[in-house]
Amino acid sequence: MDGMRATHCVFMLAALSFAAPARGEDESLPLRLAWQIALERAGFSPGLIDGQLGPKTKLATREFQRARGLPLTGVLDTATSSALQVDATSAITTYTVTPNDQAEVGHVPAQWLEKSRLPRLGYESLAAAVAEKFHCTQGLLARLNNARDLGKLTVGAVLRVPAVGPVPHSAGSNLEINLREKVIRVLGSRGQLVALFHCSIAKDKERLPRGEAQVVVITDDPSYTFDPAMWPEVRGVDKKLLIPPGPRNPVGRCWIGLSLPGYGIHGSPNPELIGKTGSHGCFRLTNWDAQRLGKMIHTGAKVRFVGAEQVASRARGNHRGT
Repeated sequence: MDGMRATHCVFMLAALSFAAPARGEDESLPLRLAWQIALERAGFSPGLIDGQLGPKTKLATREFQRARGLPLTGVLDTATSSALQVDATSAITTYTVTPNDQAEVGHVPAQWLEKSRLPRLGYESLAAAVAEKFHCTQGLLARLNNARDLGKLTVGAVLRVPAVGPVPHSAGSNLEINLREKVIRVLGSRGQLVALFHCSIAKDKERLPRGEAQVVVITDDPSYTFDPAMWPEVRGVDKKLLIPPGPRNPVGRCWIGLSLPGYGIHGSPNPELIGKTGSHGCFRLTNWDAQRLGKMIHTGAKVRFVGAEQVASRARGNHRGT
């Protein structure tokens, strides 16, 4: 699968004038956004940036604290805020929708055969394109812009957005995938924690891998081979199909293939469902996290799976109604 290496746009952070809350906006929102943005910048993903301090943000905070030798509070205490360099005054900036954003939008059919006939699978809307560019939910975009109707965005529209900016790519040596927590930990050469990303895991708990594997290939902007044998719920397709690349490709903008046949770590066409829905066996991340991870590791990196037994045990308990 050949693909062009994605490039990261560089965004200028706004001055203090953009930090003022919009009409009716929660005054603490800039601080919560700054917290999530700082975690992401440090390599500890809070999930999608949404201004809500849920379990993913708290887990990322604890793991950052663990990596820095700070007390494991899971909250933005003084020491953690200082280590993260949280700055609420630069958490929100403005962005003008460009013709390039519009060029990324296109029809995203539901049927596999129709998908295979397209040259590329772009975003379904300008709102989706902008939300992904700034690593956030469309709900946050609407909230930052006075409940604006995002379905009516056009080129030239000026939006308030989270100031995510470019992120560094620290080097990692190996991966640990915790199936119970639904997270991927990036470990350094001395086994130290370097980064953390949230992921979706297999819906069928019998498909959860155990033991170890290796990274065998890393591909940006991949195509995807749809095999109807792997999708028994799909009707009307009796042959393999080549699905074109793009952000709404089934494996998103980056594919990290593992030595286990049919398994990989990859991006997602539905970033807001990461960790909420199950996959066919692979590990789904947001597109931006998958791209970042793909730059942090190398082929040959070891991947260790932990927590499979706890997940399987919990699934059996749920099945029995306990």
